[in-house]
Amino acid sequence: MALVPVAEALERLLEGAALTGSESVALIEAAGRVLAEPVVALRTQPPFNASAMDGYAVRAADIASVPARLSVIGMAPAGRGFDGAVGQAQAVRIFTGAPLPEGADTIVIQENVRDLGGGAIEVTESTAEGRNIRRVGLDFTRGDVLLEKGRLLDPAALSLAASANHPEVTVVKRPLVAIIATGDELLPPGSALGPDQIISSNAYGVAAAAQSVGARALDLGIAADHKEAIAALVKQAVEQGVDVIVTLGGASVGDHDLIHDVLTGEGMTLDFWKIAMRPGKPLMFGRLGEISCIGLPGNPVASLVCSQLFLKPLLARLGGRGFQQDIRGARLGTAMPANDLRQDYVRAVVGEEAGALVATPFGIQDSSMLRMLADANGLIVREPFAPAAAAGAACSVLMLR
Repeated sequence: MALVPVAEALERLLEGAALTGSESVALIEAAGRVLAEPVVALRTQPPFNASAMDGYAVRAADIASVPARLSVIGMAPAGRGFDGAVGQAQAVRIFTGAPLPEGADTIVIQENVRDLGGGAIEVTESTAEGRNIRRVGLDFTRGDVLLEKGRLLDPAALSLAASANHPEVTVVKRPLVAIIATGDELLPPGSALGPDQIISSNAYGVAAAAQSVGARALDLGIAADHKEAIAALVKQAVEQGVDVIVTLGGASVGDHDLIHDVLTGEGMTLDFWKIAMRPGKPLMFGRLGEISCIGLPGNPVASLVCSQLFLKPLLARLGGRGFQQDIRGARLGTAMPANDLRQDYVRAVVGEEAGALVATPFGIQDSSMLRMLADANGLIVREPFAPAAAAGAACSVLMLR
């Protein structure tokens, strides 16, 4: 099977990826979710003409000339309006959010009033009609579409939905990703290692990548290097109703790379296998019914780079989110040799010098070296057959953080 270009692989992977359905959730649990239906106002806000300040509700005509003496006939705290009406030379003590009493047409702020005692006040500064009043429907009116389908629910959106009297919202279901590591040599962190064993690390980074775009991660553990063990975990993933199965390792062409045979044996239709990229060449993709199956390379760096390039865009699409890789122009900090037929993603440190981004690649790019990836904040993207480039030459960088 010929190597598939990165752009084509991503296009084929995303083709036909549909939303994972919807569910209603309480507002307190909806942060970061994506609306599956618009939010329509169930009430008008404010529902009445309300005071925007602490002060006194008066008639503007009575304070056109100052100082003006008025009689205080009552009080209107928030949540309990004044029942009567404001007449000539009268005032009602009012607080922010309280309904404007009948007869009043302006609010004098309390800083412009002097208490004379005995229920009388003196207004020291005139206030025009309509000042310091929030008119009914100022924010929204019942029936208004307040939040469109597809909106990511941030703090302001959630507060708006609440003020419109929605105790819950309908959101896109978060995609569920099953993660299956494979390999007799792998043990979970905290294990006592034998002489031929290593720690299984990839699942944690892949799970974090999935969660960063709103998906849920289901770690099914480590399968031994035989078909029955792998098939058992694949069946478990299907029974759990996952949207995506991600396997780690075992997707190459060695005697113990069994993922392809197991998944096709379970009914997966293979779409592509092997990408024209470095690191990450042995990436595999297919569909098992409605489930997308991604076989990531076993090398830790390749696994995480492929998660950035392929898994995150897929999960974002399934979860109704927009997703855009952060690609920026930069200058090379050191010279780089000519590239071969594969698209290269080179770990680098990106900084700013004289107002421009400068990307300096690490000298060693072995795909097993996680520490270098953790230290990198960008990947220099080298196109296939790119010629040698001198220090200072223009380059493209995929920013990681």
